[in-house]
Amino acid sequence: MKTSVKKQVTPERLMQFGFAYAPPLVIGAAVSNKVFDSLASGAKTVEQLSKETGASPRGLRAIMNALIGLELLKKDRHGNFSLTTESEAFLLSSKPGTLAGFFRTILPQLISRWLQLTDVVRTGRPVMAVNQETEGTQFFTELVENIIPMSYGGAQKLGDHLKLAKAKGEVRVLDLAAGSGIWGIALAQKSPRVRVTAIDWAGMIPTTKRITQKFGVADRFKFVEGDLLEADFGNGYDVATLGHILHSEGAERSRQLLKKTFRALKSGGTIAIAEWLVNDARTEPAPSLMFAVQMLVNTEKGDTFSFNEIKRWLEEAGFKKARKLEAPGPSPLVLATRP
Repeated sequence: MKTSVKKQVTPERLMQFGFAYAPPLVIGAAVSNKVFDSLASGAKTVEQLSKETGASPRGLRAIMNALIGLELLKKDRHGNFSLTTESEAFLLSSKPGTLAGFFRTILPQLISRWLQLTDVVRTGRPVMAVNQETEGTQFFTELVENIIPMSYGGAQKLGDHLKLAKAKGEVRVLDLAAGSGIWGIALAQKSPRVRVTAIDWAGMIPTTKRITQKFGVADRFKFVEGDLLEADFGNGYDVATLGHILHSEGAERSRQLLKKTFRALKSGGTIAIAEWLVNDARTEPAPSLMFAVQMLVNTEKGDTFSFNEIKRWLEEAGFKKARKLEAPGPSPLVLATRP
């Protein structure tokens, strides 16, 4: 007779969770001490970096060796450290779309709020409601440019899917809660025929204008100030984008917003939604489930939703053909069409 062997339970996985705070803080310390920027000019030893940055050799040695373990730096047999392709692309402060600012300034804010999670769970109230204009404007002004890489690839994929480069007439785009404007920017880069209306809080619009100017497409943008449920969208749009917006709005405001967006599109127009999707049972994927906790900590009613939930909301609003588009980002894009 075969005897079953019970798999031994070990604490290693929980111990790994216990140190999960370490990688982002190591990256943030490296950014703040200009490790990546200093290595942009070539490989250097710890001692050379210490002279260049003013950081201690002991401190640099510890975090730079850790970054090797994270595959964000390389080291040769002579002790010279150098950038990887990934760190060169996303952690140099001078690069467009860098994540350096996120690790340097945004992450510490988020971590400080998560440290109050026990109280948030008890009360059900966020540490700070960043979905509210007064509280949220300063936070998002700092955030949006630092998370451009999260959306840029998906926005480019959307532009390709819509075949904007082949457009023969004007293509009108409605960029809702535009933030950095990166969704409209990426679509505008696909064709000179694209014209974008960017809508966001009054305090956010100067940031949107600055970044569209940085990308050289500001002359094809129109800017509208206001809350999403109160601002005048206009109508007759070919495309409407909601780039990572529904999760902070919550279910009820999201349903209202989709109905309002439906009215702003022309027949045949497309809505494109970027989100952190979960499955119907809310058992995976883990990053999207963790992001729901992020919404608990930072918003009044925010959450993460499944494709089928959003599909139902879209159908309630009048949209047809709700579907997924595989694209770079946390989850596939959700597209639907106004008949």
